Amino acid sequence: MQETQIEKLREQERERDFFCIISDAFRVFARRCSIILGSAWAFAGAVLGILVWILTGPTFHLSDTWQLIINTATTIITFLMVFLIQNTQNRDAKAVHLKLDEIIRALKGARNELVDLEDLSDEELKKLDQQFQRLRKRAEHHNHSRHAAPAESR
Repeated sequence: MQETQIEKLREQERERDFFCIISDAFRVFARRCSIILGSAWAFAGAVLGILVWILTGPTFHLSDTWQLIINTATTIITFLMVFLIQNTQNRDAKAVHLKLDEIIRALKGARNELVDLEDLSDEELKKLDQQFQRLRKRAEHHNHSRHAAPAESR
């Protein structure tokens, strides 16, 4: 019986390792793609591809097949790019959240309940937003009244 449990644990570890490897490989791939595809060269390549497509139009008599090629290519590229962009944005957002959470945690006097705000409900976020708007208005009023006071003579 104990051997069966050990075998099950080993199998679960192998499955977890496989998914970790796949996840890490996709993370690296998505990051590299975002760097490459977000460059001026990638944009220039896309413009060049469109120009080639436009210039070949008369050769193919602006046929349905000619139009289908660009429509299919752009649809496939867009579909795949959504996943790459979403992956990199999720990771970047998580990294920023963790950095901000660390700053909040480290500052004396900071409200630690502001850590992990992204997990709050919309209603809770709205209440916090209203609190910060009131704080901003008070600070503006305080600054305005301080600047409006007559200057002391020397």
